[in-house]
Amino acid sequence: MAYLGPRLGASRIFSHGATVFRLLGTFGMDGMGLATSRSPLERLEFDNAVLRKLPLDPSEESGVRLVKGACFSRVTPQPLNNPRFVAVSREALALLGLDADQVVNDPLGPQYLSGSKVMPGSEPAAHCYCGHQFGQFAGQLGDGAACYLGELLRENPSGRWELQVKGAGLTPYSRQADGRKVLRSSIREFLCSEAMFFLGVPTTRAGSVVTSDSRVLRDVHYSGHPRHERCSVVLRIAPTFLRFGSFEIFKRADEFTGRQGPSYGHDEIRGQMLDYVIEMFYPEIQQNHPDRVERNVAFFREVMHRTARLVAQWQCVGFCHGVLNTDNMSILGLTLDYGPYGFMDRFDPDFICNASDSSGRYSYQAQPAICRWNLLKLAEALAPELPAERAEAVMDEYLDLFNRFYLENMRKKLGLFIKEEPEDEMLITELLQTMHNTGADFTNTFRSLSLICCPTEAETEGEEDLRRTADLLLHQCASLEELKAANKPTMDPRELAMLLSLAQSNPSLFQMISDRVTIARQLDKLGKLKDLTETSQEELRAKQAEEWTSWITRYRKRLARELEGQSDEQAVKEERVRVMNSANPRVVLRNYIAQNAIEAAENGDFSEVQRVLRVLEKPGHGTTAQMERDEGEEQQQQASSSAARNPVPYDSKPPAWAQELCVT
Repeated sequence: MAYLGPRLGASRIFSHGATVFRLLGTFGMDGMGLATSRSPLERLEFDNAVLRKLPLDPSEESGVRLVKGACFSRVTPQPLNNPRFVAVSREALALLGLDADQVVNDPLGPQYLSGSKVMPGSEPAAHCYCGHQFGQFAGQLGDGAACYLGELLRENPSGRWELQVKGAGLTPYSRQADGRKVLRSSIREFLCSEAMFFLGVPTTRAGSVVTSDSRVLRDVHYSGHPRHERCSVVLRIAPTFLRFGSFEIFKRADEFTGRQGPSYGHDEIRGQMLDYVIEMFYPEIQQNHPDRVERNVAFFREVMHRTARLVAQWQCVGFCHGVLNTDNMSILGLTLDYGPYGFMDRFDPDFICNASDSSGRYSYQAQPAICRWNLLKLAEALAPELPAERAEAVMDEYLDLFNRFYLENMRKKLGLFIKEEPEDEMLITELLQTMHNTGADFTNTFRSLSLICCPTEAETEGEEDLRRTADLLLHQCASLEELKAANKPTMDPRELAMLLSLAQSNPSLFQMISDRVTIARQLDKLGKLKDLTETSQEELRAKQAEEWTSWITRYRKRLARELEGQSDEQAVKEERVRVMNSANPRVVLRNYIAQNAIEAAENGDFSEVQRVLRVLEKPGHGTTAQMERDEGEEQQQQASSSAARNPVPYDSKPPAWAQELCVT
C-alpha cells in the first residue's frame, strides 16, 4: 500500500500579498528548433484499474437517476469560467510525480485540476455508494459533487494514487444539489486534509484548490438570505476513495426506512468489489489466505484494526469529524470527507462541531463507539462473503484494541515512554477531568506539559515550585464568564421542563421527540451554570489552582518513576521532551485560522491560505523564534495588526504563538 506517513518540507510557491502567476508559453526553443512544451499534467500516465475491474453504468443518460448493477457512472465535468489557483500543496503533488512550481506556472494547470479540461488518459466518473446517515439507511447516495479522474501507478514514491476533483458539477448522484462547491468549503477541506497528514493522522490528501468566476447561490447561515459565491474545486488524492458505503449498494430493503440499495440482488458484484479491494490494497492478505472465507475475515479484521487506530488518533489531537456516516468511512482507514469538522479549543467531551447534530450522535466522545457501529454495518454489508459469527468475533476485539492505541498515544503525550503502569489510565482520566472542570485549552495544555520538570529521586518540590508549575496550566484555563457561556444550556428552559414532564407521563412519546442523553446533558449544564453564578472569579481561580496542583503532584511522582534505574537521567529527560513535543502539536487548524484564510481569499488575497499551510506543515515546531525566522519579519508585523482587527472569542481562543504568526 502507498506510504501515508508525513514527509517534511515547506511549500514556498506563492509570494506574500497578491498571488502572481507566470504564464509560460506552450512553445519553447531548443537546439533542434521549435519544440512543443507539454503541460506536466499531460505527461501523467493513467492506469484506471477500478473502471476495468468493477462494473460501469452502461447508461449515458444525463441527470439524476437510480444506478443499478454498477459501481461507477461516466460523467462529463462542467468547465469553470476563468479557473485559477488559490493554493497548492507541494507535498501532495509530489505523490503524483509533479513539481508544484511547474504546475502553478502551467497555464493549463487550473483547467486540468478543476476538471474544466480533461487530461489525456483521464476517464471522469462518479462512484455509486449508499450509507447510513445519522443511524438511518439513506439508500443511494454516491459522488454528488466529486468526480474520479483516474489512477496513477507510481514507483517513487511507490503506490497507486486516485485523483478526484470535488465540485466539478452534476453527476447521477447529485440528488437536489448542483454538484458545485464554493471557496469556503474547498479551503477548509484543502487545509484540513494536509493538516491531518502533518499531524501523522491517516488521511486523504489535497493537492490544490482552484476558484473561478463561475458562481452559485448559497444560503450560508440558512437564514433565507442566500448570496452568490465563487465555484471552487479541490483536487483530492488517495489510494482509493472506496468506503464502507460502497458495499451497501447491495442492501435489502431496510426494516426502518424501507429503502434498499440500488444493486440489491447483484451479489456477484459484491464479490467482485471485495476481490478488487483485497487484491489491490491488501495484497499481503490475498497472498497469505488461499481460503476465501479466511481471507475475508482477515480483511475485515485489518479494516477494524485501522479504524480503531484512526479514531484513537483523532481523540488524541482533539479532532471531531462531525459526520461519521458509513459513507464517510474509508475502507483503508483514512480520514475521509472533511465537512463540518472541528478541532476542540476548550476540552469538552461533549464537543459537537456539526450544527445539525442536535442529539450529539457524532460528538467527540461518541466517535469511538460510532466507528464501532459503522464497522458492524460494514460487516452486515459484506455478508454472506463474511460470515456473521466470524465478524462478531472480530468485533469483540475492537474495544480493547482502541484502548490500547489510545493509551499508547496518550502515554507519549504525557512523556511516559519507558514504563507502562496500570495507574496510567487513571492519571490520563484525571487529567482530562481537570481540563474539563477548568475549561482548559486542549492543544495548549498538552503542549505545556513538557515544561513540567521531571524530578530526580533526590529532588523535592517546594510549595513555591509547585505554584509556578501550576501557573503554567492556569494560563490555559477559562475565566468565569467563559465557563458560564460554555455551560449555558442550548435548550429553552420551558422546553426542557416540558420534556422532563413528558418523560414521566408519556415515555413513548418522549422517545419519539427527544432522548434521555440529551436531557441529561442539558441538566448537567444547568447544574454547572448554577454553581458558577454563585462563584466569584477569585474563588474560581483558587479552585482551578487547587485542582491543577493536585494533578501535577501525582504526575510528577509518575515521572519520577520513569527515571528509576536509568543511568543517564538527563538523556531520559531530554528524550521525554522530544517525544512529548512530537506528540503534542503547537498548532492545529482551529476554526478561526481557517475562517481568516477564507475571508482573505474571498477578498482576493490567496496568500493567506498558502501561509497557513506552511504553518500547518510544522505542527510541532520547536520554538517560536524558529517559526518567526521561517515566516519572516514582515509576516510577523501583519499578524499583530490582523490579531488586533480580529478579536477571537473564547470558543476559538488562539494560542499565544498563533497570534505571533501570520495566520490570525
